[in-house]
Amino acid sequence: MSRNGRRPAVDADERRSASNLLRESVYGPQHLPEPHVTIGRPGEYPFTRGLYPTGYRGRLWTMRQYAGFGTAAESNRRYRYLLERGTTGLSVAFDLPTQIGYDSDDPHAAGEVGRVGVAIDSLEDMETLLEGIPLDTVSTSMTINATAAILLALYVAVARRRGIAESALSGTVQNDILKEYVARGTYIYPPEPSLRLVTDVFAYCGRCVPKWNPISISGYHIREAGATAPQEVAFTFANALEYVRQARRAGLDPNRFGERLSFFFACHSDFIEEIAKFRAARRLWARLMRETLGVTNPKALQLRFHVQTGGVTLTAQQPDNNVVRVALQALAAVLGGCQSLHTNGKDEALALPSEASATLALRTQQVIAYESGVADTVDPLGGAYAVEAATDEIEREACRLLERIEAKGGALRSIEQGEIQREIQESAF
Repeated sequence: MSRNGRRPAVDADERRSASNLLRESVYGPQHLPEPHVTIGRPGEYPFTRGLYPTGYRGRLWTMRQYAGFGTAAESNRRYRYLLERGTTGLSVAFDLPTQIGYDSDDPHAAGEVGRVGVAIDSLEDMETLLEGIPLDTVSTSMTINATAAILLALYVAVARRRGIAESALSGTVQNDILKEYVARGTYIYPPEPSLRLVTDVFAYCGRCVPKWNPISISGYHIREAGATAPQEVAFTFANALEYVRQARRAGLDPNRFGERLSFFFACHSDFIEEIAKFRAARRLWARLMRETLGVTNPKALQLRFHVQTGGVTLTAQQPDNNVVRVALQALAAVLGGCQSLHTNGKDEALALPSEASATLALRTQQVIAYESGVADTVDPLGGAYAVEAATDEIEREACRLLERIEAKGGALRSIEQGEIQREIQESAF
């Protein structure tokens, strides 16, 4: 906007999406897929319209609010507060020292203890964090990567002390180390040996914690670092292909562990583009698993994903406007068919969300679920000309980017050479 509130002059015949993809003024039947390509029905390969025939009629998405700060006791109080107000899954944020393997009293941790998540230094801390939370009925997601195996071990140890079987535990450990090298930076070891730790968690969960997702392959941080929607899909799937191949080399069967792969995406404010992105991603992943990796188990072809609304879209100025942004993004995630969702608090551009803003963020999901009517129809925007055209275009662009990475030896080699990092930086600029 200019100072007088008017939009800058643009060519009236050319508009572009947030990812700079050309947007037509009117879409029609000519923009639908070719006759030999069908968008199919929900629950049918390649799952463009959703993973399940009944959609949210059968089961709503998990309302999983991300929280964690200060001490284990402080975070525990917030988790219980959220559960009392209707949250259906927990999502744990750990502080930076915990994420990169430092105790809170280490000199390197000075100034960072408990700031962007909870500090966990011991089994006692984990017990305090989870006090009063029924681990056999509440699903827990943990955003932890380099030290993922350690934090998962602490979680399992707490359950054992309570007499809860490992087989009863459900949740997700992020365990996505490759995106740390391109977007976040909380890595400890070089990429190749780090991949061994990732696949070891795959193997352990497959044997002992069958309802646990051993990885959440994350496009969220890639998008927050400045990637476009097609780049978010392409770079996430390049990492995912690397994990699947590494696990296969370790003797694991993707037809089995593929059922427990989970993904994590951002949702920004370009409504049509974001809905289309999720539909395109679901379709592309099914095709990659079947056609590129030879996976035959239908459940292992399905893209199960969590969504968080876009942190970088929030502003410190006029924070009440963030309520509108978050609601718009949450609705796009639901219309795109997410399996779980976190909605940001309106004040997160200023500080950790207050209890009031965390409650409002949760209520946003509940209003969408119970008052908007969008959960009554499976893929309600399926067949819409603009949505189908955007779905096709994002898939084409993501495929183009992914093929370029694969031609250079895959994600590991591209990361070691700094190529993916460079593309994200250029996009952010």
